[in-house]
Amino acid sequence: MGTSPSDSNRLDPERGGFAELRAQLLSRTGIAGPARRRALARLTDGWLSGIAAEAGVNVGGVALVAVGGFGRGELSPFSDLDLVLLHSTETPASYAEMLAERLWYPIWDSGIRLDHSVRSVGGARQIAKVDLPAVLGMLDLRHIAGDPELAGTLHRRVLADWRTDAKERLPALLASCKQRADRSGELAFATTPDLKESRGGLRDLVVMRAVAASWLADCPHQGLEEARSALLDVRDAVQTVTKRATDRLQQQDQDAVAALMGLDDRDMLLRHVSAIGRTVVHASDLTWHRVGRVLEGPARGALVDGPGRLVRRPDRTPLADGIVEQDGEAVLARTVNPATSPALALRAAAAAAQAGLPVSPATVVRLARTRPVMPEPWPTVALDAFLSLLGAGEPMITAWEGLDQAGLIAEMIPGWERLRSLPQRDPIHLYTVDRHLMQTAVNASAMVRRVSRPDLLLLAAIFHDIGKGLPGDHSTVGAEMIPMWLARIGIGKEDIDLVRCLVQHHLLLSETAAHRDPDDPATVAVVVAALDTGSPAAVLELLHALTEADATAAGPAAWTPWKAGQVKYLVNRVRSVLAGDVPPEVGELNTTERELIDAGRPGIVIVAGSHGLEVTVAAPDRPGLLAAAAGVLTVHRLTVRAASLRTVDGTGLQTWTVTPEFGDPPEASTLRADLVKALDGTLDISARLAKRGRSRPAVTAAPPIVQIVPGASERATVLEVRAHDSPGLLYSVASTLATQGVDVTAARVHTRGAEAVDIFYLVAADGSMLTPARGTEIVGAVVAALG
Repeated sequence: MGTSPSDSNRLDPERGGFAELRAQLLSRTGIAGPARRRALARLTDGWLSGIAAEAGVNVGGVALVAVGGFGRGELSPFSDLDLVLLHSTETPASYAEMLAERLWYPIWDSGIRLDHSVRSVGGARQIAKVDLPAVLGMLDLRHIAGDPELAGTLHRRVLADWRTDAKERLPALLASCKQRADRSGELAFATTPDLKESRGGLRDLVVMRAVAASWLADCPHQGLEEARSALLDVRDAVQTVTKRATDRLQQQDQDAVAALMGLDDRDMLLRHVSAIGRTVVHASDLTWHRVGRVLEGPARGALVDGPGRLVRRPDRTPLADGIVEQDGEAVLARTVNPATSPALALRAAAAAAQAGLPVSPATVVRLARTRPVMPEPWPTVALDAFLSLLGAGEPMITAWEGLDQAGLIAEMIPGWERLRSLPQRDPIHLYTVDRHLMQTAVNASAMVRRVSRPDLLLLAAIFHDIGKGLPGDHSTVGAEMIPMWLARIGIGKEDIDLVRCLVQHHLLLSETAAHRDPDDPATVAVVVAALDTGSPAAVLELLHALTEADATAAGPAAWTPWKAGQVKYLVNRVRSVLAGDVPPEVGELNTTERELIDAGRPGIVIVAGSHGLEVTVAAPDRPGLLAAAAGVLTVHRLTVRAASLRTVDGTGLQTWTVTPEFGDPPEASTLRADLVKALDGTLDISARLAKRGRSRPAVTAAPPIVQIVPGASERATVLEVRAHDSPGLLYSVASTLATQGVDVTAARVHTRGAEAVDIFYLVAADGSMLTPARGTEIVGAVVAALG
């Protein structure tokens, strides 16, 4: 819109007009969302038109245009203004630069951030031909003041070039999107999401507009405009709370942003943002799938007579009964009536996923509108399709998301909506609860050859965390809920009991292997007791696969080679007991461990692993060996992520997983030399660690929990220490135990994020278990040592 010079005076920021009107608009409670963004854009347009008129941008040959977000009218409270002063070939560049100075200075004086440039129409066009961010901005070019023909000419030419070069430029655009996703992560799963740059954010919405503008492929439009508006609403709230230009939803601002948007708490806010991100990602994936199909070659199909011309009828390749492939997407056959088949949505999703295809968005909408309610229990054809969908691997996620976006999953499985976009509170998790369940099913689908009942493994994978978000232990809550969920989908009672056991104990192997001594008969007995079903061996087999699928879906920190080895070792010992065999007292040694033990002197071997360094330490067993080894590793700035120790033939054998704090790790010979010094007392570890601690800032953390675990072992007293991880923590505990004159026969050390969970198996000097009174003394001593 334009204004007269008198209007521009009224809106002059130096006279307070525009600034006052803008502040009034932003403070009004009766206008928000798209209406406020449009009003803010109109107000800003009028102000800029007045400045442009006073600057002389009111003649032919020059034009002020908005690009990018301002070009789309998407102004948040502290948005930048993206402006270009265009000039014709006949207009001297020096004259355009003079006008630009008159334009930019009043804007800078107003305090509004400005991204500006001066271009000829031809120059701007050439930049758009080689610069992807520039062309994305110019595709949304909008005239503000000056010669409208210049703006129209540039927009037409840029759009024509974009369409002409689309086949060459879209692959580069896709590559840039992948790089951006690697840098900024997923909007749907981030704890501090970037509303613009994260995958599923505002930038991806701009990209899909550009793809649609290319005419090479279209994007699915269902729900996208609503997603754009909702995401901009969140950004408006973030900038209102922070009072600055930002797209990042920081944790410290989340409560205030949630309150401003009328949401209950930060969890509701993150669920809201996650749902938006997933809608955008699903549409983006479908868009790029369509682009890929076009770039692969011309559309297939037969030429048939049309009204006065030949038209191409696309091929329709059968995928399943009533489901066909058309243009790279699964659609319904022409003769199918979705109103007569309650299982059709699942069958379409399963057929699409098994073929590695998405379900057509139009087909999903049609199914959502016309499909009859699924009877309970489900018919066999529906259950078979559900299992086929779960077993399809990675393509299952796209098919599942398509149904979920349309509300079909929650309709078929009441209760699923509660899990949708539910945030995880454990930092080890990469995904929201429902996305984690989907990824666990994907991982489990690669393990179905390892188990005798692949169907039950897949069901346990997709449902194992259904108790999350409710009061109580989620494993127990989920085990109580699962019979109703499984009965609804048509599972028999015996199988329900088996899956219920898997849900109840899906963390058992992982936690037991990490925090208990697998060589202790009591540890094995705990696992055997948990498998008290009609088929304990089958449950163990399934539980082992579920444990791996679940942990690898959580994130790389949850399933290391060390953890995998510990779980496998525990499973083998439990399997021996179930088979009626007596497991050996000590597990089999690998070559490195045997060589170190045979050497009969302190030895250290360091091997690079995928999750850090694997450090194996062997030395004649003696009180203080654990403290010495922990202290030496800490002195050399090696952060302990996991550790286990045991005694073999009088030799203390320790296996550590560590990561250097910075730089290269020390040589094994250096660690060995310092270990010998620590053991003979010539290396004062306490002094070295105390000096290091004085140079570190204090950390506020919850107090540690130190306790004796009753009944955890039949031959040792088990001490559990839970504390905020810090350099010297393990050394402090181990040295305290040595000072107290107790022997550590085994230990399990595990660090998850910033929290350490350490387990110590303790015996008195004569090898007996500690008395309750002595255990209480040890707890007090450790608590005192930890401050």
